[in-house]
Amino acid sequence: MPRASSESSQGPSQGPSPEPLDIGPLGLEDRPALFDIFEDVVASGDGYPHRPPLTAADFEATWSGPSVTTVGARRGRTLVGAYYLRPNFVGRAAHIANAGYVVGRRWRREGVGRALVEDSIRRAPTLGFDAIQFNLVFASNPARALYERLGWREVGRVPEAVDGEDAVVYWRAVP
Repeated sequence: MPRASSESSQGPSQGPSPEPLDIGPLGLEDRPALFDIFEDVVASGDGYPHRPPLTAADFEATWSGPSVTTVGARRGRTLVGAYYLRPNFVGRAAHIANAGYVVGRRWRREGVGRALVEDSIRRAPTLGFDAIQFNLVFASNPARALYERLGWREVGRVPEAVDGEDAVVYWRAVP
């Protein structure tokens, strides 16, 4: 699996956890913990169109591949969230990334999601991307407010994309 720079960054620790947040590339040893977090997100229907139960094949199709970079957030030795960056398109449009984020239920509302999104904005240009696009953000997703505060703009809508709910397409340039 391709990895981003081996440098990690300290994200904000906003919440009751006394341990700092460490963000950096994920390794194969992180896959079981990432699967568990993603499996919970899929089971709850929060943010991804995957149909539960999550299969190993669906997990791999989302989180691995020759052009996928995965980055995780840890508190101590515990993986608390992650994101991927990959080309959203092929060929001449491969300069636009697609990203997906997950935060474990226990660590939500502690600044983990924001730290992951901000890290992806900084990391994307180092991987050759000049923009990040989200293809299907559920209209009801509370993260939409964060994305908009961090510079994403709505560039389209897909009516009744998932179970009758509209999805929003977001895009933003990265430095």
